[in-house]
Amino acid sequence: MYESFYGFTIKPFLLAPNPDFFYLSPKHENALTYLEYGLMERLGFILLTGEIGTGKTTLIRYILNKVEAEIDTAVIYNTNVSSDQLLSMILSEFEIDPGVVGKAQTLDILYRFLIETFAKNKRALLVIDEAQNLSRDALEEVRMLSNIQSDDQMLLQIMLVGQPELKARLKGSDLAQLNQRINVTCHLSALTLDETAGYIAFRLVKAGGKLEIFTPAAVDLIYKASGGIPRTINLLCDTALVYGFADELPTIDVPVIEQVIQDREGVGLVQEPSAQGILTALGTAGEADEMIVQRLKSLESSLSKLQMQVEWQVEELERRAQVFKDDLVKRFKELYTQERHRNDKLLLEYAKIKEKYAALQKEWNEKKAAPNDRNELIAKTKEVIAVTKKLQDENTKLKEAYLALKKGNVREKKKQPPQEEESSIPSPQKKPFRFWFKA
Repeated sequence: MYESFYGFTIKPFLLAPNPDFFYLSPKHENALTYLEYGLMERLGFILLTGEIGTGKTTLIRYILNKVEAEIDTAVIYNTNVSSDQLLSMILSEFEIDPGVVGKAQTLDILYRFLIETFAKNKRALLVIDEAQNLSRDALEEVRMLSNIQSDDQMLLQIMLVGQPELKARLKGSDLAQLNQRINVTCHLSALTLDETAGYIAFRLVKAGGKLEIFTPAAVDLIYKASGGIPRTINLLCDTALVYGFADELPTIDVPVIEQVIQDREGVGLVQEPSAQGILTALGTAGEADEMIVQRLKSLESSLSKLQMQVEWQVEELERRAQVFKDDLVKRFKELYTQERHRNDKLLLEYAKIKEKYAALQKEWNEKKAAPNDRNELIAKTKEVIAVTKKLQDENTKLKEAYLALKKGNVREKKKQPPQEEESSIPSPQKKPFRFWFKA
C-alpha cells in the first residue's frame, strides 16, 4: 500500500520472521556467536531463551540458512504434543515416513537414520521452538534422544528455543538431568534506545527507503511504547507508515505514533502484568503455591551456586592480582636497572660529545679569527706599498730637479771667463767690524 509512496521495494516491518531482515544488535550478535560455537563444536544441547518477540525465530532461521548445506535439520514449531507425537513429528521433519509403527520401531528408525547421516560425514540437528510448552514427558523424551551417540560424538544435536519460563522449568529438580546436559545457553533481551534506532534505520534502508522517514522524537516514543521488543516495534512502525501514507506525510513524527498507540488501546504493546493476571495464568491457588515454592527453591539453589561462583571468582581474582603485583614489581625492578645502565651509558656518551664539541668550537674560533689577521696584514702591506710609491715619486722628482740643476750649472760655467788660480798662500782673514755702544 505505502511502498511506492515512501520508495520501498518491500514492506520493511513485516511481522513474519524474515532472515533477510535480521538485525545484528550486540545482543543478537553475541547470541549468534554462541549458537555457531555450539553447532561447530558438535555440542549436545544448546539453549536459546528470550522474551516474546525478541527475534528468537528469526535468529534460528538466519543461522539455519548458513549451515543447511552441512547439516540435516528438523525444526519443530508445534510443541503442544505428547512424547509419542513429538517423535513422529521429528521423523516427519527429517523426511522419514515410518508408517504405522510403535514407539520402539520409531526410535529404531531414527537411530538408523542418524547412523547413515554420520556415515555420510554429515550432522543432524533438531530444533524445537516454543519449547517451554513441552510437557515434562516430552522434555524427558528429548533428553533420552541425546543418548544416541557414537563412541566420541553426538549423532543428534538438539537446540531448545523458548521463553524465559523454559529456563525456569529446566532448573526444577524433575528436569535436573536435562539441565545438566545443556552445553551452551544464551538469552535475548529487549533492545536499548540506541539499538531500537539502529533497528528501525536498518530495516528502512534494507527495504530501499530513507533514514529520515521517522524523526528521532518518533523513534524515542516507539521505544517507550514497545519496550525495545522488535516485534512490537514492527507493529508500531508498520501502522504508522499506513497512517502517514493516508495523510500523505513525508515523515513520521510524534503525533502519528501517539495516534497509533491510542488506536491500538494497548493491544500488542508493552504492559505490566497484574497480580490477577498472574494468578489466572497459573491456575488455581494450589497450583500457584506449588509453582511459587518450586521457583523459590530454584532461586535459592541458583543463588547458592552463584554465591559459590562469586566467592571462587573473588579468590581467583585476588590470587591473580597478587601474582600480577609480584610480576609488576619484578618487571619495574628490571626496567629500573636497565634504565640506570642506559642513563650511565648516555652520560658517558654525552661527556664525549661535549668534549668533542669544545674542540670543534675552539677550531671554529681559530678559523674565524684567521681571516681578520690576514686582512690586517693585507691592509698594512697596501699601506707600505702606498708609502713606497710616494717615496719613489718624490725620489723621481728630486732626481729630475737634480739633473735640471746640474744641467744649468754646466751652462753657466761655459759662459764665465777663466779665473786666475788662487795663490797657494792664504790671504789674511778679515775680522768683522763691530760697533760698541755704551749704554
